[in-house]
Amino acid sequence: MDRKYVTEAVLADAAGIARAARILRDGGLVAVPTETVYGLAARADSADAVARIFEAKGRPSFNPLIVHVRDAEQAALYADWSDDVVNATLVWPGPLTLVLPRKANAGLAPAVTAGLPTVALRCPAHPVMQRLLESVDFPLAAPSANRSGFVSPTSAQHVMTSLDGRIDMVLDGGSTEAGVESSILAIREDGSWEELRPGPIDLDALHRHYYDVGLSQGGTRETLEAPGQMASHYSPGKPVRLGVTDPENDEFAIGFGAIGGDVTLSVGGSLSEAARNLYACLHLAAESAKPRVAVAPIPDAGIGRAINDRLKRAAAPLA
Repeated sequence: MDRKYVTEAVLADAAGIARAARILRDGGLVAVPTETVYGLAARADSADAVARIFEAKGRPSFNPLIVHVRDAEQAALYADWSDDVVNATLVWPGPLTLVLPRKANAGLAPAVTAGLPTVALRCPAHPVMQRLLESVDFPLAAPSANRSGFVSPTSAQHVMTSLDGRIDMVLDGGSTEAGVESSILAIREDGSWEELRPGPIDLDALHRHYYDVGLSQGGTRETLEAPGQMASHYSPGKPVRLGVTDPENDEFAIGFGAIGGDVTLSVGGSLSEAARNLYACLHLAAESAKPRVAVAPIPDAGIGRAINDRLKRAAAPLA
C-alpha cells in the first residue's frame, strides 16, 4: 500500500461515532462492529473510498461488497423493490443480506457491485452501526474487517491484528453477538428465493412462513454474486481437518460438546454459542505454534449449517 495509516482503536461511544462519521465523509476507512462480525466501512458512493477497501484487504476486484443502509426506504434507492422483497425485509434490522436487481444510476461506486446487475443490501441491527448510518447521508460498503481470505474478526483486537496500519480507525464495541456473517438471500426478478450463504437467519423457515413451502435448493452458479462464496475463505493460514474426534499431537484441537480440545466452541453443545466462538477459536488456532488445526464434528442443522459452511471454506487449500 502506498498510503500510510495510523490506526486508532476508539471506544464506540457518541464521540467515537461522530469521529468515525467525519473520517467516512472524508473518504477514510473505519472498522465498525455489527451483530455478526466487524465490518470495514467506507462510503459506498465514492469510487476512491471503495478502492481503499479493496487495497486494505487485498480483496479481489471480482468479489462484490455488501452495502449497509439505515432502513428499507434507503435500500429502495439502490434496488428494485417488490412484495417479495418487502416480505424478506420484515426481519430487518438484522443479519440478512438481500441480493436484488440493481437500479440504474443508483449512485454507488461501480466496484461495489463488481460489474454485476445486482446489489447486496443489508440493514444491520447493531446499535453502533445503526447510529453511524444515521450520522451520515450515504450508505456504507462494509465487508469483514480482515485481510481477504482469512479469519473474520469478532473483536476490535482481531481487526488490529489484521489491519493495523492499513485503515484509519476501529470503533471498539466489544465482541460481536452472532459471530458468523449474515445470511445472504437472492430474490430474483420472478420473485423466487435462492440462498447464497447460510447464516443466522433460517431462510427456509422464513420462506415457509410466507409461502407455506420450504426454500428450494438451487444449483451452483459459476458467477460470484455475493461475499463469502469463494471456495477458500476464513483460513487460519494452516491446514484444517474437519469432523475430527481424535486429533493428532501436532494439531490445534477445536472441540465441541463432549469432544474437548485446546479450545472449545461450546462445552454444552450449543450451536449459537459455537457460532459466537467460531472465529475467536480460529484466531487462536492461527496464533498457535501447532502447524495444523483439527475441528470436532458440528451438527449440520440450524446455524450449524453456517458454521460448517465457514469451516469447509477454512479447510479448502488457499489459492
